[in-house]
Amino acid sequence: MNHFVDITNRRVLYRMFLMLDPSAQPLWGKMTPQQMVEHLIDQVQYTNGTKIPTWDGPDENTALRKQNGIYTDAEIPLNVVLGNVPEVLVYPDLETAINQLMKELDTFDRYFNTNDIKVIHGGFGPLDYYEWIIWHGKHFTHHLKQFGVIM
Repeated sequence: MNHFVDITNRRVLYRMFLMLDPSAQPLWGKMTPQQMVEHLIDQVQYTNGTKIPTWDGPDENTALRKQNGIYTDAEIPLNVVLGNVPEVLVYPDLETAINQLMKELDTFDRYFNTNDIKVIHGGFGPLDYYEWIIWHGKHFTHHLKQFGVIM
């Protein structure tokens, strides 16, 4: 799984996000760069104790989805739409949103380091810290590719 972004290397990750042009058009999808970063903030907040995820419980495909989503080199498909893109931005500009994303990731680390827990993923069920590192890496890779920051 070496071709995914390493979200634990925050210096490199931060530089990648700073490469985003606020006016860049996505290679696919409808988000702006700032909407994408705010989407990632929202998703990380579900894994750092800020927001509480919900889950209807396992179904017959949960284990297979988790296996394929976490433990393979499979990338997130293009144009997957899970929910609406918010029209109203939370942060005043892209740089502020990027800085907030980095803070949320620091909170994510602290949350798992101070709690012996697993946190729910809506499709995969409970994930531990290392599984979330993998999933966030895949998710960040997907969106950085969306804006041509990485290929």
